[in-house]
Amino acid sequence: MSLYLSRLRLRRDPAVAALSALLDPAEQGRARDAHHRLIWSAFAGEADQRRDYLWRAEGQGAFLTLSARAPLPSPFFEPPEVKPFAPDLAPGDRLAFVLRANATRTRKSGRLTPSGKEHKQHIDLVMDAIHPLPLGRESGERAAARMGAAQEVAQGWLAGQGARAGFAPLEVTAGDYSVSALPGHVGKRRGQPQFGILDLTGVIVLTDPAAFLAQLAQGFGRARAFGCGLMLIRRA
Repeated sequence: MSLYLSRLRLRRDPAVAALSALLDPAEQGRARDAHHRLIWSAFAGEADQRRDYLWRAEGQGAFLTLSARAPLPSPFFEPPEVKPFAPDLAPGDRLAFVLRANATRTRKSGRLTPSGKEHKQHIDLVMDAIHPLPLGRESGERAAARMGAAQEVAQGWLAGQGARAGFAPLEVTAGDYSVSALPGHVGKRRGQPQFGILDLTGVIVLTDPAAFLAQLAQGFGRARAFGCGLMLIRRA
């Protein structure tokens, strides 16, 4: 399987700068939706093309992508920096990683969708863990408890991912946890769909490099269309 690791940067010419509020908005939820659509401009292909790439926002109009196809020229981006991604990995290799992830578990609801399929609920693990925290805590105390829950969830969730994808975590640090409104929601803010985002760093050891690379290409966790799931690696 051929993969490409690419860096995309928004063009700095006046025509693109005039659209900056639309292409790179300041509000997090709107930004994820805008970036999701923006990255498509470099991978659109045919009208029925399915997404076959992962992406990550790096800030200041820069993005990283891992894809099965090299990105196409886009009127919104500078010429992309593209290099083949084919790391030579072996069992026992230690890799430092960076990962932005939506960590969830799936629960059967017992209901059917309009199409007749079983409806499944995707439970955000950090939201679920912090839900019992008392609302009356001081903001600093609650923030510390929130990040403590995020750290515990991150370690357990990544261990589960590794058991299925050929690696074991040695070090895991949850550097941040934020909540983003689901792009495209229309209606009152109260009760709007949201998803949590964990920013993780650490070190893993490989047990099955082929399984790891296969999952690396697919991404880890959910919300991959909105900038989650891309694990960046380097030798530790």
